[in-house]
Amino acid sequence: MPKLTEREHLADLEARQTKIADQIVNARRAVRDKYASLMGELAVECLTEREFRDILSQAIRAGGPASVTALKALPSPPG
Repeated sequence: MPKLTEREHLADLEARQTKIADQIVNARRAVRDKYASLMGELAVECLTEREFRDILSQAIRAGGPASVTALKALPSPPG
């Protein structure tokens, strides 16, 4: 196989970078779609849209394990 010139090598690397960036976008979209489908199983209608966004934003900011630990420490709702 002939050796690539610096310009050809750069073009090849840029093409790979673009392909990887597209794969990242697609993988992120797939994960988000999977999590979004879980919302249909939850009673989110009892929250306002702002409450829902705030809960998710804070849980994501804190991280999964910390959020679960904090929520488990809350008292159970009455009835």
